[in-house]
Amino acid sequence: FERELQLTRGALQIIHRLGFGVSIATKSDMITRDVDIIKEIAKHSPVLIKTTITTADDELCQKIEPQAPVSSDRFKAIREMSQQGIFAGVLLMPVLSFIEDNVENIEEIIRLAHENGARFIYPAFGVTLRQNQRDWYYQKLDELFPAVKEKYIKTYGNAYECRSPHAAELWELFQGKCGEFGILYKMDEIIAAY
Repeated sequence: FERELQLTRGALQIIHRLGFGVSIATKSDMITRDVDIIKEIAKHSPVLIKTTITTADDELCQKIEPQAPVSSDRFKAIREMSQQGIFAGVLLMPVLSFIEDNVENIEEIIRLAHENGARFIYPAFGVTLRQNQRDWYYQKLDELFPAVKEKYIKTYGNAYECRSPHAAELWELFQGKCGEFGILYKMDEIIAAY
């Protein structure tokens, strides 16, 4: 629908005409289509492009987000936006417990973010589940990752916030690697920078 109707582009044109800035959160690499109008907005107001990426592995990405572009295409979009002078980075959330919350995945996302010019990564190591979401999520776990649902039930029960059991370890690694590459990750620093 977006390719045909270009509703996002139309909204960006109105935002530009009225002199507002824009913050966009997306999983789509189609954001690059509108880089011309985004650059125009950036001449007069703040612009922030946040691309959700939770796995560095395209095969896993296709499995958990079958209707969205794969992670490598999203990284390419970040690179294109960054090369055009747009303040772009990664929303590293939700990081799914027992599926994506491992050192190798987080390290690879940070490395790829750096290589593709991401200015920031904003993380959440875990997921939130309301009751109706939980039912759907557990059904998908049964379909795609047999045995993981039992880990969720045992670890979280009916909790709304399902923080990764590895969150502390991942946060320490994350801070170190982002510092090494000069990638922002604290919200106040991201806001100040863009």
